[in-house]
Amino acid sequence: MHSTYGVELVLDLHDCDPTVIRSKRKLQTYVNQLCRLLQMKKYQRTHLPYFGLKEPHTKGYSLLQFIETSSITGHFSEAWNRAYINIFSCKPYDAQRAREFTQRFFRAKRVENRVLHRS
Repeated sequence: MHSTYGVELVLDLHDCDPTVIRSKRKLQTYVNQLCRLLQMKKYQRTHLPYFGLKEPHTKGYSLLQFIETSSITGHFSEAWNRAYINIFSCKPYDAQRAREFTQRFFRAKRVENRVLHRS
């Protein structure tokens, strides 16, 4: 019998607020608030490098936050004002609540999402 190892929420956010996706401080706030909302415990510090400078659509911040039950990752395209977020956890969480919070935080006008049940 197979059981679910974890759930991964994959979010593509379009037409985000440019001031949010360009702010290291705001991205750190997003991680902190999301972890509190979903009751996920952060493991070590958030990695927030700024890179991808060779191509206009890849230029921007990326984030990686390990959590005790897996990770939260994000990539931000300044040229396209888009955010690409993955929330993967072995601990059950409310994916719809995470989606709604993330859309509000980044002020995205449109969101595409997929929920993957990893086994």
